[in-house]
Amino acid sequence: MSLFIKKPLDQMLAQAEGKGLKRTLGAGNLVALGIGAIIGAGLFVRTAAAAGQAAGPAVTISFIIAAIGCAFAGLCYAEFAAMIPIAGSAYAYSYTTMGELVAWIIGWALIMEYALGAATVSIAWSEYLNKLLGGAIPYEWCHSPFESYTDSSGVHHSGILNAPALVILLLLTLLLIKGTQESALVNAVIVFIKVAIVVLFIAIGWQFIKPENHTPYMIPAGTPPVLDQAGKVIAEYTGVFKHGWGGILGGAAIVFFAFIGFDAVSTAAQEAKNPKRDMPIGILGSLVVCTILYILFGHVLTGVASWKDFVDPEKGREASVAYAISEYMTGYGWLATAVTVAILAGFSSVILVMLMGQSRIFYTMSNDGLIPKAFGELHPKFKTPYKANWILFLFVGLFAAFVPGHVAGDLTSFGTLFAFVLVSAGVWILRVREPNIKRPFRAPLVPVVSTLGVLICAGMIVALDQQTLKVAFGWMGVGLVVYFVYSRHHSKLRNPGDILPKASDFEKQD
Repeated sequence: MSLFIKKPLDQMLAQAEGKGLKRTLGAGNLVALGIGAIIGAGLFVRTAAAAGQAAGPAVTISFIIAAIGCAFAGLCYAEFAAMIPIAGSAYAYSYTTMGELVAWIIGWALIMEYALGAATVSIAWSEYLNKLLGGAIPYEWCHSPFESYTDSSGVHHSGILNAPALVILLLLTLLLIKGTQESALVNAVIVFIKVAIVVLFIAIGWQFIKPENHTPYMIPAGTPPVLDQAGKVIAEYTGVFKHGWGGILGGAAIVFFAFIGFDAVSTAAQEAKNPKRDMPIGILGSLVVCTILYILFGHVLTGVASWKDFVDPEKGREASVAYAISEYMTGYGWLATAVTVAILAGFSSVILVMLMGQSRIFYTMSNDGLIPKAFGELHPKFKTPYKANWILFLFVGLFAAFVPGHVAGDLTSFGTLFAFVLVSAGVWILRVREPNIKRPFRAPLVPVVSTLGVLICAGMIVALDQQTLKVAFGWMGVGLVVYFVYSRHHSKLRNPGDILPKASDFEKQD
């Protein structure tokens, strides 16, 4: 039987209609989930990095270009999510358009986006919590055993485990097991807090904008390189993507990753009350809201402080907002603390949505027989994939507790962009193969939109550093071994006795 055997669309739709996960989420919940996944620390770090390295004050235009790039993939996700409202997201869409092997590959790749993403963000959450607490947590209990440093007194410190990262993962895992609606409610509260603080910075910072900081709007050609105190070049602007309109494109590549996360909305399709209407609203609505906030944020940040302040990581890039407030917004020191709270809130909601997304993908893959059935078992009372949540907690928790955060690197981005490529291609393939199927939402200008989605996201993958690509393809190699040793032999699609019945045979939900 072919490695590219496709799951019939009627079976996919039957699975979506069957009894299982509770449909409790409305359009507002889905938009909040998208915002929760998108707005993390990336907004506070990537904006300054893009301004200082390539775009200058024109980072606002960089955000627009990056948003357009995301929108191509977002439109394709919206079409699939409305048409096939199932929890598997890109994995499920690939199964019905490109076949089982491709679906497995993308399902395995998504572990890099969601599971490793949650682990990496939980490590950063621990770091910012300790910063907010003034370093009250001992170094040994907030770092991995592979990290160490010698303090100013000459005392050597070695990490034991990252306890705060484990705590936040445990709390959010328990919340996810309790229920999707409860998780969505907590996420909505967190999203309100972090968005309110971002809006507060925009509103207060607007009065501190200096027009001269926005002139010239783009980094001009011939801008001299920036040196650190030792005379080492830390930024130069001779490359085509380092100044002018080229710099704006270079900035777009940097801030693109601040948009990653909206695809997690599609993993909640099987829990949406009215997925045909609400999924496109959730996916595209969260993108629009975040784009508006990003543009305003970038305009204020580069108006309050000069883009040159964000060239040196030691000076302003890593803590760009706190730096701008302390240096140029006299009397608003409390706002810098509020920004740290917003970053913590942002991290919390990102972890929550990543854990939720990964557990739902595991749930769907388990129902297809590609991974053990324990991943698909629902809690008898809460109707959530609780075993998948606990297994995920163990995997993510081990990574977060004992592995340094930088190890994951851009692996999260690889998994995300790979999914974007396949979903964009899948929309076009299904348009050709199944032109008459009912599509509650249709992505416009296909194949132009889908082709641009493939090209832009594939270009982003190529732009990742070589070490990241080597590790990513090594991970994919492990996945292929698992597929041929286990998944191919347990696939329900390959075993006629286990194939899903038609939709009419399913017990409908209440």
